[in-house]
Amino acid sequence: MAYTVKQLGRLAGVSARTLRYYDEIGLLKPARINSSGYRIYGQPEVDRLQQILFYRELGLGLEEIKRLLASPDFDEEKALLSHRAQLLARRAQIDQLIVNVERTLAHRRGVEQMSDKQKFAGFKREQVEANERQYGAEIRAKYGDEAVERANNKLLDMSEAAYRTVEQLSADIHKTLAEAFATGDPAGELAQHAADLHRQWLTCYWDRYDPQAHANLAQMYVDDARFTAYYDKDQPGTAAFLRDAIQIYTRNQQ
Repeated sequence: MAYTVKQLGRLAGVSARTLRYYDEIGLLKPARINSSGYRIYGQPEVDRLQQILFYRELGLGLEEIKRLLASPDFDEEKALLSHRAQLLARRAQIDQLIVNVERTLAHRRGVEQMSDKQKFAGFKREQVEANERQYGAEIRAKYGDEAVERANNKLLDMSEAAYRTVEQLSADIHKTLAEAFATGDPAGELAQHAADLHRQWLTCYWDRYDPQAHANLAQMYVDDARFTAYYDKDQPGTAAFLRDAIQIYTRNQQ
């Protein structure tokens, strides 16, 4: 069956403007343009749009989705199996948060006791799952499954106080990094303080600190577009600046 922009948008629950934008960036081209100038989409385009929406639901950016779909290794069935696994993991996470809410209500009503660690279990699990969805494959390939599992378990076992410390360190890193970036000097006092805060943040997850592993991670912030986008969202060039600051910092640690 063939669809116009409006028809496909209505079918998929997206705006015609979104479909036109997907066409403009080469993510979803129509099968043809008819004699009246309308974009016409066929079954392959419908299936491709479904894949795009699955990936969007899982938090991937448009450029990353475009790269994945354009890969000669892309396999639609494998992609669907991966979507299924990740969505099941998300459902399990939602179920855990629901249980968390129910237990908190019971605790407030005096029906059962709930430890502080239990109060934050669902949130920490969600952080682990989110990290796995976005960066799991790359991190596991670089550092190995065992190291990643140890880091995940360390987060899941954190006390409330330790978890809040991690969150505060993350906020401090971004604030200090923004101030350091304005100086333009990755070797300066502010930039080196940001690098040290980053080291402190890492040691909340790592069993031991390794300067070379720290430098390698900083390089990945530049090499991987998803990490770069995270750090560059407010100021382009921040990821590269942080990489430079950390490389200077780690050289001084060795």
